[in-house]
Amino acid sequence: MDKNRTEGATRQVKGTVKELAGKVTGNKSKEVAGKIEKNIGKAQRNIGEAADEARDASRNDK
Repeated sequence: MDKNRTEGATRQVKGTVKELAGKVTGNKSKEVAGKIEKNIGKAQRNIGEAADEARDASRNDK
């Protein structure tokens, strides 16, 4: 499994928690920061998934 996949998923969870904490406390900047971190994590996870798929495809071609 690609490192970006696991790190992205972790970052996505952290961002979700930060976003919810911002909503609960009424802290808009924390909420926005959480959304940004969540989306960065999602993109990073997608990159990792694509790398995994490419690696698997190259193994199947051999």
